[in-house]
Amino acid sequence: MSWDIILFNTKQKIDSIEEVDESQLEPIDFSQILEGSFSEIVKDDNHREIKEKDFSIDFFTDEELVSNKMISLYGENGLFELIELAKKYGWQIFDTGLNEMIDLDDPGKNGYENHRKYVEQIMKNR
Repeated sequence: MSWDIILFNTKQKIDSIEEVDESQLEPIDFSQILEGSFSEIVKDDNHREIKEKDFSIDFFTDEELVSNKMISLYGENGLFELIELAKKYGWQIFDTGLNEMIDLDDPGKNGYENHRKYVEQIMKNR
């Protein structure tokens, strides 16, 4: 099961998704940055899959600059790679499953382990 997250390009410190000030969102080319940051990329029309040894990242390219980007992660190390990019480019990361922002300085607080527990809970309730 994928882990869906949203990358935000903003100078605003977002503590909760309800506080996002759209006037402070800054459009950029997320796709170009993502594609330039990894070596193994499978391209199929506007779909991209970054394939690394122990994770993959799926996303769709955009025809214009955007201020946020939804991507799907498979594997914990994908999160750590994205956190490094987020720190480098000033992005913030929102976890759609947990409905909260990921703490880039302490991702264990609300990162992959909590996502794994969330998925386990969903699977038990089916």
